[in-house]
Amino acid sequence: MSFRGLGKPNATSGMGVADQSKTTYHELQRKKTHRYVVFKIDELKNQVVVEKTGNPAECYDDFLASLPDNDCRYAVYDFDFVTSENCQKSKIFFVAWSPSTSRIRAKMLYATSKERFRRELQGIHYEIQATDPTEVDLDVLRERAY
Repeated sequence: MSFRGLGKPNATSGMGVADQSKTTYHELQRKKTHRYVVFKIDELKNQVVVEKTGNPAECYDDFLASLPDNDCRYAVYDFDFVTSENCQKSKIFFVAWSPSTSRIRAKMLYATSKERFRRELQGIHYEIQATDPTEVDLDVLRERAY
């Protein structure tokens, strides 16, 4: 009896997740060594890999600038804020970026791989699915975090 294809990602299971992607996310979550991480799907490796990281001093505009205009990406952003009780807090946002100008194939690939990738990232507080910059505006994060 043969089980061809077992262990290989497909349209229903999504892409695999590179160890570096998990490690980099944990650095953001636990060590606060990154403000954000942008991930992309490497179709040759059939994995979600790290494309870019932002150092803790970078701002939200730097994060938005790292999202491509014509292609899909996953990203996590560590949002720091102060509550009305003057308490410092941090919430991690998962962003599924799928601009309307991106290729249909890319949109489908990212959509079918999202849940599997998202499950690998423990500790996400909020998820945003965005097709244009207004859907990931800083006010949207503030509204959800408070």
